[in-house]
Amino acid sequence: MKLLTLAPIVLLAGCGSAAALKPGPSKMLPPKPYGATAVPTAKQLVTPSSQARPERSDELLKSSEERRGDEFTLPPPN
Repeated sequence: MKLLTLAPIVLLAGCGSAAALKPGPSKMLPPKPYGATAVPTAKQLVTPSSQARPERSDELLKSSEERRGDEFTLPPPN
């Protein structure tokens, strides 16, 4: 029973590749984008831009402050 559970995990672990990405033997990289000076490499094509994965612009733990009391908070009417 353990073998049936372990076999798919072992097979999936072998799917990963540590080598650099290269196009297939009969495939080419996409053409140069309009206005670019060079054709982007495979690594540049798979790296997300800062617009696709923006970084946080604020640190919540450093800028967190305790809220001040709200004098207009009233209990609900009965």
